[in-house]
Amino acid sequence: MMEKQSQDTVGGGGLSVKDEEEVEHENLTEMASLDAEEEDEEALPHSEILDIFEEGLARLVQDPLLCDLPIQVTLEEVNSQIALEYGQAMTVRVVKADGEIMPIVVVQNATVLDLKKAIRRFMELKQQREGGVKHISWRYVWRTYLLIFQGEKLEDDKMRLKDYGIRNRDEVTFMKRLRKK
Repeated sequence: MMEKQSQDTVGGGGLSVKDEEEVEHENLTEMASLDAEEEDEEALPHSEILDIFEEGLARLVQDPLLCDLPIQVTLEEVNSQIALEYGQAMTVRVVKADGEIMPIVVVQNATVLDLKKAIRRFMELKQQREGGVKHISWRYVWRTYLLIFQGEKLEDDKMRLKDYGIRNRDEVTFMKRLRKK
């Protein structure tokens, strides 16, 4: 009985281990609620955080390395531009029938499928910024149009662009397929 009492009593203060745990739990709970109140006071509204982020992004885009990027730049576009600078990516200039040139950035060992996906991302971002068409059927696009480099059709999605001889700043034509009769 004596051993039991000495285990439950701490430091002769008369509090049992159980009582001390309850007091410690109450103290932690009180400190957590105070921390939560302080965080609420320091927290900024979403709109203010968004404004701060956009200001920082605008300053970042003024850098000579990134000055070609649009104001509403995405992280993917920034990363692509940096990869270009370090030689990890290349720009393929995709020429449409109307003469518009789309500068598409892909990694050095990209496949035809990677180029098609990059064209899709480029067009979606462009339309989003211009408020154009909301949805494009890319399955239809790739059935109706094809990519051509120096007279050769880029039909094998798994083949690397390098294997077709495509290098940085080369032009690839985006043109309508001829219908077979």
